[in-house]
Amino acid sequence: METDISIRLTTLGHPQRLAVFRLLMRRYPDRVPAGELAQALDIKPSTLSAYLSALMQAGLVTQDRIATSLQYSIAMAAVNQTFDYLFNDCCRGRPDLCAPAPFARSPMTQPKYNVLFICTGNSARSIFAEAILRKEAGDRFNAYSAGTLPRSELNPFALDVLRAKGHDISDLSSKNVNVFTGPDAPAFDFVFTVCNQAANEECPAWSGQPVSAHWGMPDPVKATGTDAEKSLAFQGAYGALANRIKLFTALPIASLDRMSLQKAVDQIAQSPSEI
Repeated sequence: METDISIRLTTLGHPQRLAVFRLLMRRYPDRVPAGELAQALDIKPSTLSAYLSALMQAGLVTQDRIATSLQYSIAMAAVNQTFDYLFNDCCRGRPDLCAPAPFARSPMTQPKYNVLFICTGNSARSIFAEAILRKEAGDRFNAYSAGTLPRSELNPFALDVLRAKGHDISDLSSKNVNVFTGPDAPAFDFVFTVCNQAANEECPAWSGQPVSAHWGMPDPVKATGTDAEKSLAFQGAYGALANRIKLFTALPIASLDRMSLQKAVDQIAQSPSEI
């Protein structure tokens, strides 16, 4: 056991191997193609291959072949084993010394939870999520959305879907994620990325370490074809997010500890697109 842990820590001691590991953690439980990793981190494919090989040898990353693509994901059992060892052996299981404050705190029981949805353009998917959560459970949640590279206006197809579904769109707007990093910004309890590109980027370190998850899905803005075909792509994105948000709002948040809650929101990412 100690040998395995030592190898894992040594492997993560390399800054760029650590960067690959951190990106895959942000994308968990996704399997990410090697080409996407190389592009997101600006690493040559040959160099990335060496980093991934080292991470796999350490047992921290798994590889799957999907058709002709090699895809990679976090080996979460090994990661948990590593942290368990550090906490139980090195820290002697003392939460007062080693456990980060968010993990040591009791379940969240405040009257209303703040939730932020992030994508790149903040013109469709994250806007859908914000509007759906407000409509589904606005009495329990404050919903917000933002983009890492926000567009100047909301996508017209997205607005058509929201109007058809009976949403109030008067307060919806595209905004930069930096809007929510100042001293007057709300303290978030949950942060969800809903597009792969946003999850690949380094987002701000949110104060209080909110529960976070990646609920990635295809970008309907990239749909091609007739207007009817494009509209169908937006309807699909809306339906997938509506399903996930219904599962999220059904969680007994006040009775779950942080680790159970994290596992639950990660599992929602694997839910089907329709109920």
